[in-house]
Amino acid sequence: MSHVELREAALHCEDVPLPLIAREVGTPVYVYSAAAMRSNARGLKTALAGLDDPLVAYAVKANPNAAVLTTLAAEGLGADIVSGGEYQRARAAGIPADKIVMSGVGKTAAEMALALDGGLFQFNLESLPEAETLSQVAVALGKPAPVAFRVNPDVAAGSHAKISTGSAHNKFGIPTADAPAAFAELKELPGLEIRGVAVHIGSQLTTLEPLEAAFARLGELIETLRAAGHPIATADLGGGLGVAYDPSIEAPPSANDYAAMVMRVTDGWGVRLIFEPGRLIVGNAGVLLTEVIRVKDGPSHPFVVIDAAMNDLLRPTLYDAWHGIEAVVPRGGTMRADVVGPVCETGDCFAQARPIDRVEAGDLMIIRTAGAYAATMGSTYNSRPLTPEVLVDGDRWAVVRERQDVASIIAGERVPEWLRQ
Repeated sequence: MSHVELREAALHCEDVPLPLIAREVGTPVYVYSAAAMRSNARGLKTALAGLDDPLVAYAVKANPNAAVLTTLAAEGLGADIVSGGEYQRARAAGIPADKIVMSGVGKTAAEMALALDGGLFQFNLESLPEAETLSQVAVALGKPAPVAFRVNPDVAAGSHAKISTGSAHNKFGIPTADAPAAFAELKELPGLEIRGVAVHIGSQLTTLEPLEAAFARLGELIETLRAAGHPIATADLGGGLGVAYDPSIEAPPSANDYAAMVMRVTDGWGVRLIFEPGRLIVGNAGVLLTEVIRVKDGPSHPFVVIDAAMNDLLRPTLYDAWHGIEAVVPRGGTMRADVVGPVCETGDCFAQARPIDRVEAGDLMIIRTAGAYAATMGSTYNSRPLTPEVLVDGDRWAVVRERQDVASIIAGERVPEWLRQ
């Protein structure tokens, strides 16, 4: 559930009317529902309850806002992190060190040292050179590093090419066929403790078949590695289960369907399973609240120009992603329009020839399913300040990231002295 519904002629997020937030904070602004996040987290944990002590490690990259992380930490979630910055965010939000998994293909020695010194559950290694670097870091710190190797099963995820991570040509992990030799070399490196294996084939998956194929190959690999004498105690199954963006398309499998498949495929593995949900937890918990600047005539249908832009929400431009768009206070009736932002790029477009609620200049609109890979991918392109974020919890709400101003952007820049003379 999104927890954004029409009440008393206006959309509300939980018990807070969106026009109130627009008046107090301005637009564009991201609005998140704490109830939606909690519901999604609890739904997944309940679905996985039949497993033996699974670790649900929220993918921080999906939405790293401190209030979001604190909400999910209170639900008992761990963190899947891919940078030193995400490690610090997770710890600051109260996520215990023993619930943190560090993934990522480009970990630096400094990031490894930060996480190892502060504590974590395990590193998911992506190459032998990375393992060698971590070995050096672990020896220097005098702390053993628990590790898993991420394997690439060469399974096509069926999602957008830019968020597919499990095909042979992708940069992630090592080929499954190379894993036995890699583990043999890993065993000889000082300072490393082999803990398990990991796999993640992509994001926004809408069927279970690719996941099941990847997991089946992982199960075969576990048998091979154990036969070679390697202690395999964990298996990280990644994340990637999609959410519903377009209601006209069949909805992705539910958390219960996913969990049933996992329990069937992993039966007998004898490992602690790790999951890395991101979008599944926060995707439908957020909306981007925006105002119509003007409605401009077009050759076949009008352009609805809104004050949100591709620098605020990049997904439609980057992935051709579909997001629901609605009026906050419906006037009645519909219109067919291109919904576009003010950035000077033709790609700054949220919908083309889309039937939408009839709107006029000054009306408020929302872009739905904007809780994941949205604010976190924002930029200051066209010198547009970063968008503020608001968290709603029942009838309470608070700004959880202030609106950046242009003065602060300029203040962070420096003009060399020779240009001042």
